[in-house]
Amino acid sequence: MLLHFYKMNGAGNDFVVVDNRDLSLSLTKDQIEHLCDRHRGVGADGLLAVEPAEDGADFKFRYYNADGGEAEMCGNGARCFGRFTAALMDDTPDRVTFETIAGELAAELVEDDVRIAMSEPKDLKLDTGVHIPGLEGTLRFINTGVPHVVVFVADLPGTEVVRHGAAIRYNKGFAPAGTNANFATVLAPGHIAIRSYERGVEDETLACGTGMVASALMHHLLDGAPSPIKVDVKGGDTLEIGFEKTGESTFTNVTLTGPADFVFEGDIEI
Repeated sequence: MLLHFYKMNGAGNDFVVVDNRDLSLSLTKDQIEHLCDRHRGVGADGLLAVEPAEDGADFKFRYYNADGGEAEMCGNGARCFGRFTAALMDDTPDRVTFETIAGELAAELVEDDVRIAMSEPKDLKLDTGVHIPGLEGTLRFINTGVPHVVVFVADLPGTEVVRHGAAIRYNKGFAPAGTNANFATVLAPGHIAIRSYERGVEDETLACGTGMVASALMHHLLDGAPSPIKVDVKGGDTLEIGFEKTGESTFTNVTLTGPADFVFEGDIEI
């Protein structure tokens, strides 16, 4: 079968995008993994599929990690999804809504950037009690659409992200679903830098949207940094996390603002 696809990236987090509004595609786990393979396929951190909405939103968002497994959400993917679906609509609106496993989200086009209204974070743990050999720092947890551990470290460039990230991701304390892992450092009040190990990619990525949100909220909880918080990612971009605090450890109106770019489109035999 010849598959038409688009390639997009959000702050270096890259995706294969397919238009499946007619539900004619039924990609297998192996096919998705092949498409995301950087040597034998298109190459991507994950695949986005546009499908028809079921409950009143404009579209349905389906996201698959590079290993072919479906995930609840992806912040950078959601921004790319918003940019892509807005272009599908007749009048190219400033706002698009879409259904995800994590709930209904909205994407707003803000000049060259896209702002995503994220789902409300949950399951906060300021100390998980998990310890990783060779890694100093408290492992904190929050679900920002998908599960995330955040560790603040003194030497971010020198942190062994893949080794420690894999150890966290597969630690029995986060079984059976596992977790993403983020390593962060404070550059200035309200400005942090992070590196992320993503579950499903099983490697460090250039950016992780839900990981940025998790790390920014932890910075607020630990240091009192006000909204918005700037986050530098390995891909070189700086994104912005907005939020409102509604309780001692609860948040609402969480947003993620940053780039979402078309790279190319093409056809591939699958």
